[in-house]
Amino acid sequence: MEAIKAKDTLAIATYIVLPNDTNTLTNLMGGQLLNWMDVIGAVCAGRFCKRVVVTASVSNVSFQQPIQLGNVVTLEAKVSRSFNKSCEVFIEVYKESQLTGTKIKCNEAMYTFVALNEKGETVAMPELLAESDVEKERFKAALRRRQLSLILSGRMKPDEATELKALFV
Repeated sequence: MEAIKAKDTLAIATYIVLPNDTNTLTNLMGGQLLNWMDVIGAVCAGRFCKRVVVTASVSNVSFQQPIQLGNVVTLEAKVSRSFNKSCEVFIEVYKESQLTGTKIKCNEAMYTFVALNEKGETVAMPELLAESDVEKERFKAALRRRQLSLILSGRMKPDEATELKALFV
């Protein structure tokens, strides 16, 4: 299987925040944003592996700024790294005022997806090729996050986490 360039995994979605999407402060509800991120992440991962994907985990969700009623919301998802049967998708969220046109990054998250075959069994993911400096850094960081997750779940011994150990040496 040929490696797929990270830049070729980009998926973009745009929404407008409507009254039904907001809380009593007229800000976008966090759960709605998580749903939108899950959908664009699944589109990105599915295109990458040409398979049905399911969400395996959500991590590092960062709600940095509220998104207000009437804002245009743009989500950009890109595969940051693939593993044996999963891939991590890095999602950035931008809000834009329709009145001023000002666009501000306000949220980000990492979602992990698993590829499935027609029987619902996990299958191999293609290899990802990181080229830009940002892609390379996200690629390296994804392995550290994976190792930490495996340690916390008891599926890896801390002394086996070479990338994490390298941070402290």
